[in-house]
Amino acid sequence: MIARRLVIRGRVQGVGYRDAMVEVARRCGVTGWVRNDLGGTVEAFVQGESEAVGQLVAWCWRGPRLAGVTEVEMTQEDPDPAQGAFVRRPTR
Repeated sequence: MIARRLVIRGRVQGVGYRDAMVEVARRCGVTGWVRNDLGGTVEAFVQGESEAVGQLVAWCWRGPRLAGVTEVEMTQEDPDPAQGAFVRRPTR
């Protein structure tokens, strides 16, 4: 199992990004969370099998139809056994 923290930049707020990411993450079998950041980015913590995380990260570059992603910053994290699902968190 691997874990990554993502910061997604571009036109990613107000376009349904978080809800779409929850749906895609659940289909991929990834756990973690996603939230808006007050700075205009979307932040996420994702964990799962390497291939599943890779599929979700690839989707993050596209996002939902109205998104315009310009950057996906990714850092390695330690897996968090407390993450049992993929959820949308409140804005930070």
